[in-house]
Amino acid sequence: MKKSLLTLAFLLTTGALVAQQADVAEKSFTVEVSNGSARDRTDVPVVIRLHSLDTPFRIASAVVREGDQEIPSQLDDLDTNFRPDELAFVTDLPARGTKAFRVTLSTKRNERTYPSRVYADLFLTDFRKGKHQRVTAITVPGTSNIYSMVRPHGPMLESELVGYRLYFNEKQTPDIYGKFHKGLELETCQFYPNDEQLAQGFGDDVLRVFDSVGAGALKGWDGQRATHITPVATRTERVVARGPVRAIVEIVDAGWQYEGRWLNLTTRYTLYAGHRDLHVQASFDEPLDKELFCTGVQDIKGSTAFSDHKGLVGCWGTDWPVNDTVKYAKETVGLGTCIPRRYVRQEAKDAANYLYLIGAPGKSGFEYYTTFTSRKETFGYKTPQAWFAYLREWKEELETPAVVRIK
Repeated sequence: MKKSLLTLAFLLTTGALVAQQADVAEKSFTVEVSNGSARDRTDVPVVIRLHSLDTPFRIASAVVREGDQEIPSQLDDLDTNFRPDELAFVTDLPARGTKAFRVTLSTKRNERTYPSRVYADLFLTDFRKGKHQRVTAITVPGTSNIYSMVRPHGPMLESELVGYRLYFNEKQTPDIYGKFHKGLELETCQFYPNDEQLAQGFGDDVLRVFDSVGAGALKGWDGQRATHITPVATRTERVVARGPVRAIVEIVDAGWQYEGRWLNLTTRYTLYAGHRDLHVQASFDEPLDKELFCTGVQDIKGSTAFSDHKGLVGCWGTDWPVNDTVKYAKETVGLGTCIPRRYVRQEAKDAANYLYLIGAPGKSGFEYYTTFTSRKETFGYKTPQAWFAYLREWKEELETPAVVRIK
């Protein structure tokens, strides 16, 4: 009798394990990524939109392998419905070369963690206690002034090469953090390195943006100059993804009164591991008409400018990065912004910026890229000539992206 009970218990336990395993659904497929250019490329972004796969189950995890080697990847929920929308990873590709990856999607959650190569964060400040609370998103009325209540004045994101922060006000300017050495620093210093960290070789804020576009801020256009995104009904800034291979930050301007219309604008900023450039995607909830927007680069005092007159603009200049000219030295930076030619309407110049006007009638959005270098980088560019040459190569790479095929 005792033996029968033990046998029954064993069978019940085994059956439960089989049932549990049977509940796990998986889908595997091959992804081919091809580099059609004559240059080797590093950290090429690969993005798979999961909705296009028609997966018959709710995805909880993903594993990407190149041969027998598992490589870091991430699933991102972009619309906050707790279902992943995209799978992302980066890879190196030889010139004219192709690589194959095996992707497995599963209903089973995994506990894998990969070394993070990017970082993103946003904090509320408690001045009474001198503490900061990490938050995912903040929404305020458009008339609110929350700029000084968040750290570091808006959400920040970084790769090993560069750091950015997006101002939480009507400017919404990407301010830039230059580094001496490759690595992640913002989680430690939060854009404000102290004296000890500066002595250790931390980077710092390297540009005083004033009312300019800085490095590629999206602005309105009044016919003569760039204008801030105001008035709006509400303004939301949120951290969408923190890594390990890409960081995503988003700004939502609801009820923007612009050119006689009420626009709902979402601007998404994506920074990939190994990259210094931000991918900027502006989307609207309705198709655009004849509205004109603008972006470009700041006209740094005494800067040298560059343009190919076809969507690429850059500058190189030196100025004080902050108002404290005793403790801090002047910084030299190069800026660059690249807009796909289909959106370019004309070049423009105002007192603070080198600009392109952007239009996308009948479309629900547009995209562009912005980037920068700091001359103090041990891995960067030291002259305007070298920087402008890099910008040309950068544009060529943007116009000939890697081709992703799902088999």
